[in-house]
Amino acid sequence: MALPHTRIALAQVNPTVGDFAGNGARIRQATERARAAGANLVVFPELCLSGYPPRDFLDLPEFVDRSRTLLAELAAPAEWSKGMALALGFPEAAEGAPPPGLYNAVALISAGRVRAVGRKSLLPTYDVFDETRYFQPALVQHAFLLDGETLGVTICEDIWNDKTFWTQRLYARDPVTELVGKGSSIILNISSSPYTMDKRAIRQDMLRAMAKRHQVPVVYVNQVGGNDSLVFDGSSVAFLPDGRLAALAKSFEEDLIFFDSASGTGDVRPQMSDEIEAAYQALVLGTRDYVRKCGFRKVVIGLSGGVDSALVATIAADALGPENVTGISMPGPFSSEGSITDAKCLSKHLGIKLLTLPIGDTFESYRRALADIFTGLPSDVTEENLQARIRGNLLMAFSNKFGALVLSTGNKSEMAVGYCTLYGDMAGGLAVISDVPKTMVYELARYANKPVQRIPEAIFTKAPSAELRPNQTDQDSLPPYDVLDRILKSYVEDLRSPEEIAQHYDFSLELVQSVARQVDRNEYKRKQAPPGLKITSKAFSVGRRFPLAQKFSV
Repeated sequence: MALPHTRIALAQVNPTVGDFAGNGARIRQATERARAAGANLVVFPELCLSGYPPRDFLDLPEFVDRSRTLLAELAAPAEWSKGMALALGFPEAAEGAPPPGLYNAVALISAGRVRAVGRKSLLPTYDVFDETRYFQPALVQHAFLLDGETLGVTICEDIWNDKTFWTQRLYARDPVTELVGKGSSIILNISSSPYTMDKRAIRQDMLRAMAKRHQVPVVYVNQVGGNDSLVFDGSSVAFLPDGRLAALAKSFEEDLIFFDSASGTGDVRPQMSDEIEAAYQALVLGTRDYVRKCGFRKVVIGLSGGVDSALVATIAADALGPENVTGISMPGPFSSEGSITDAKCLSKHLGIKLLTLPIGDTFESYRRALADIFTGLPSDVTEENLQARIRGNLLMAFSNKFGALVLSTGNKSEMAVGYCTLYGDMAGGLAVISDVPKTMVYELARYANKPVQRIPEAIFTKAPSAELRPNQTDQDSLPPYDVLDRILKSYVEDLRSPEEIAQHYDFSLELVQSVARQVDRNEYKRKQAPPGLKITSKAFSVGRRFPLAQKFSV
């Protein structure tokens, strides 16, 4: 039974990988706030000292040593933590252990020292995770006694193997069951669980079922913020033994909320209305953190007058402030007047700076330079790609001169089938919507227009076009996007065969096989693309690893 006045602070913070000074400052500030509010335990996310995911930094002894040093500093007696207990995630060097020689660990600090250390048992190796590369699993779980409360402390994946919730389990062990069997009166979980669409709901359903099954409160604290391609939504939560929601933090923002295990009460923040809103906020947060954590303040975007670049510009303006966003319109010989006008209108509505750099003369100079070796050959995709690469060069020149990061504007549908140009529209430092299918681009753009229309209506109604030849539209080369996106989700995210996809949707098998082959043979392009922000279950990034030189065909 919980002791009276057991008040737990859920500290949902945004650490940066390797920023030990900054991460330590965040921990101190959150602890001071929690102490002032009467909490006696403050819980932080997984690997919050080092930032998550640190990846191969964990191979550097100096990196692990600095984490150990910060832990010692935070554990030392100090006024800011007086009377408080802290649960902190950190990489722990396992003395005498074989490689990799580290544990993904949690330190329980109180009374000026590290009272206990818990270690992660279940190490994921699927999708974006590769934890067995760095950590070894804990073979035993220990419950910790703190002021009369028995804490079952788990780390992220340790809670994702409940036999009554999942039809297919990935591991033989269930650390939560083990800890409850050892008398845990509360289950704590510290996490760095990346966002994907619909995951927040699944996570809550799982945690609610766990609390009801074991008849103990479950407190879950998740990291928030963007680190490289991953966006962490936060959404920290506490459930009571009967499954009732007791506390819930904001999504996509740092937050500090409180849960009283004795009274069963806590803070519940307002939540987003739907998953399109959540996806948009994930992209805003991911863009803001990638730009700032990489040391940039400003960005530049090629504005074509199309919906993709319009959405990226709107996300950038919301993430960084319109004063830090520059759009460049680069009309070519086949650009429509409407596209030029739409780019101007968008820029005005967003309040961003717009520059115009026509590429017609440059394109003609390229054609003259190549005229002799191209004699007698018809114009084709070569000349189309020249225009895209000229635009890429101009954007990179602006980036070099003014220190603004280039945001590329290709969507997931285009990236999937190679409808993009290497060193052209793929040029950039961050691919903001590379995990957003074209049909979802329109949904996100509509959301971005609430409550005030910023993206002109003409951008929604005109046919998508790269405008690299006369009267060109995307559907000259691709199936309709509502068809293409269903095929791509089934093939890329759900790993279904072309035969299954064709039968399920009543599509032509030849069409589905053609799309699948385009996906497979354009892996080399995606390998050279800038990092993108992951929001779906399977993105073209570190979580999808196919060889470039191969002969397999569906």
